[in-house]
Amino acid sequence: MTKIHIIDDDETLCELLGGYLSEHGYEVITSHTGPKGLDTALDHLPDLILLDVMLPGMNGFDLLRQLRLRSQVPVLMLTARGDEIDRVLGLELGADDYVPKPFSHRELVARIQAILRRLTPQPQSAGQLVLKPASLEASFYAEPLALTAAEFRVLSVLFERPGEIVDKNQICEQAFGRRLHQFDRHIDIHISHIRKKMADIHPQETIKTIRGTGYQLLVHV
Repeated sequence: MTKIHIIDDDETLCELLGGYLSEHGYEVITSHTGPKGLDTALDHLPDLILLDVMLPGMNGFDLLRQLRLRSQVPVLMLTARGDEIDRVLGLELGADDYVPKPFSHRELVARIQAILRRLTPQPQSAGQLVLKPASLEASFYAEPLALTAAEFRVLSVLFERPGEIVDKNQICEQAFGRRLHQFDRHIDIHISHIRKKMADIHPQETIKTIRGTGYQLLVHV
């Protein structure tokens, strides 16, 4: 059973959301403070974390920073509606996606399903880049490429179409199951992280920006 860890200080919300997720077949655990949430996440190894920004003891951003030092578990941030700074910062710190409050339970489940969706289980390669969708593992020049779940999905979309120019909206729809909103830098941030991690292993151009359109995975990788 897929285990979801809700970290939010609103106990009523946790109870209602936990019941809804349980009805959809998920096992749910909850934490109401930042320190407790971090300890529980590392001890219980959930499949996905729903993380609120405003938490007592340690805010969601600090928790995410600490978590990413030891775990690449998918994280869905719960942010205040319209607060772009929170959304961008969460993505830069390694969050996989975000949902602005208030949100519908149906939308949240759809986002969760998109994050957890399984890809083809066999390892696939393109030059020196190898992806293992079943375990969300990747390597570049035989070195482990430490990607978050969101980064893996973004790279997978380009990986399936090497050498082709892929529109950012297509990347967002295939990787996260939703359209890219105006001024949303979601995909740009993930691409930036992927590039840096690949460059740390081997200094060559791997993903080309096509101005005003999208991105292209260069076939020589």
